[in-house]
Amino acid sequence: MSEYLKIEPNRNYFITLTVKDWVDVFTRECYVNIVLDSIRYCQQSKGLDVYSYVIMPTHIHMIAGTDGNLSDILRDMKRHTARLIIKEIQDNLGESRREWMMERFRYRDSKGAMHHQFWQEGNYPVELYSMKFILQKQHYIHMNPVKTGMVSWPQHYRLSSACEDSPIKVMPIC
Repeated sequence: MSEYLKIEPNRNYFITLTVKDWVDVFTRECYVNIVLDSIRYCQQSKGLDVYSYVIMPTHIHMIAGTDGNLSDILRDMKRHTARLIIKEIQDNLGESRREWMMERFRYRDSKGAMHHQFWQEGNYPVELYSMKFILQKQHYIHMNPVKTGMVSWPQHYRLSSACEDSPIKVMPIC
């Protein structure tokens, strides 16, 4: 069964979106901005509720939900960001890792045509069933940059809901 089918409507989930082969794409502001813009668009236009998040160099963690179909929103967001990020990598002559990254994302379909895949399959959804579990996942999200040694305190990591100046508006966890 596809992981996309495991996401039930009107529930909140801990979600992980991972770049294919764990390529550290989100070390560059231009790629981060594509994801931030897409998340904000989904919040404003598709009803995505984000409660906590962190954008790490190779992946994104979120506590998210919607009154609609979260699976559809994530699918569309991943498709859109993948297309824009791949194009940005291809067009960015100053990207020192362009050829290496494009090789990591390249694959051949069953008919032999070449394509690019930016995101790994699936969202690894974990339904949040209690406040204790929600707070545990939020702590995990906020501590991710600390555990990797990127910052000493969660609130110092700009691409996280732990940061006071977070670029994404988050909903309070009730």
